[in-house]
Amino acid sequence: MSLLPVEEALARLLAQANAAPLGECEQVPLADADGRVLAEALIAGLDLPPWPNSAMDGYALRLADCSAEPLQVSQRILAGQAPAPLQPGTCARIFTGAPLPAGADCVEMQENAEVLADGRVRFREPLRVGQNVRPQGQETRAGEQVLAAGARLGPVELGLAASLGHAELSVRRRPRVAVLSTGDELIEPGLPLGPGQIYNSNRSLLCAWLRRLGCTVVDGGILADDPQRTRDALAALIDVDLILSTGGVSVGEADFLGQVLQEDGELTLWKLAIKPGKPLTCGHYRGVPVIGLPGNPASTLVTFGLLARPYLLRRLGVVEVEPLAIDVPAGFAWSKAGKRREYLRARLEGGRAVLYPNQSSGVLRSAAWADGLVEVLEDRTYAEGELLRFIPLSELLD
Repeated sequence: MSLLPVEEALARLLAQANAAPLGECEQVPLADADGRVLAEALIAGLDLPPWPNSAMDGYALRLADCSAEPLQVSQRILAGQAPAPLQPGTCARIFTGAPLPAGADCVEMQENAEVLADGRVRFREPLRVGQNVRPQGQETRAGEQVLAAGARLGPVELGLAASLGHAELSVRRRPRVAVLSTGDELIEPGLPLGPGQIYNSNRSLLCAWLRRLGCTVVDGGILADDPQRTRDALAALIDVDLILSTGGVSVGEADFLGQVLQEDGELTLWKLAIKPGKPLTCGHYRGVPVIGLPGNPASTLVTFGLLARPYLLRRLGVVEVEPLAIDVPAGFAWSKAGKRREYLRARLEGGRAVLYPNQSSGVLRSAAWADGLVEVLEDRTYAEGELLRFIPLSELLD
């Protein structure tokens, strides 16, 4: 079987996600909307700002009144006050954010104004219409789309919604994701290790990651290598949107989870041209999508971040699901061209990508040390200083 390129695997998963969108939505207060996905476009119900206002502490005036003669101050305007129309031949003391009085067409900052002993103000610098004025609707106009449906909501988006007066937003409901681990060798942290056993790190990794993505996690625990107990565990998964497993969910005779899933569903094993993380299983069980990730921790991290995460985001209606990447110079030489695309744990030092010395797929510490993944393309070598793509972990983990 030929290896499936990363781009093709992602395209197939996104096509499946497009065919199974999570269309249900709910209204939530702004305080509860962080990390959620906007279900309906956010439309401005007012101009922002709703009236012209001063960008400076200073004096509001009509440019035509600005001459060699000082101007009398006719009013004092603080933010939050409604000003009176500007009296002809005068200026108004004004503060940042305060509404511009009708008749004024510019603001001079206080540093460029001279207050005389009799209280009149002389303006020493040339002025122009609109100077230091934030015009009405500068940021947005009523009826304008401010955020598109499918936008992921963070502090900036919530602040923008608040500035338009929205106390709650319509968001996609949280996906319910069942997380399963397989293998008799696995044991949960806190319990004593037996012969040949290891602690289950993938469960903690994925559950925390899924919650960051706004998912509700259904913890399926560790499945024993026993077909009936596996059937019982799957039968207990009620009303989930995705079954996500780690640890060799394949179609082989020794894989009980794969066998049981196929009894009421369909699975295909993809062999990906990616390292770490060559085996990936995709299919469905009783109509529920299934993604089986490889069990080695670094392989789980890479395949979830680059494939399963975009799949989940697309089901939520997010359009741009791939992480942003930047070009950085290599702080290493790569002399051996490989047949699979490699994602190496690295961090930036002095503007260059430096590799963790042990890139084994079983070494999760490499990702804790790193701040990103370096992409090494198939059939390529790299000289030190040559540019390559760097994907910050902050782009994947959020």
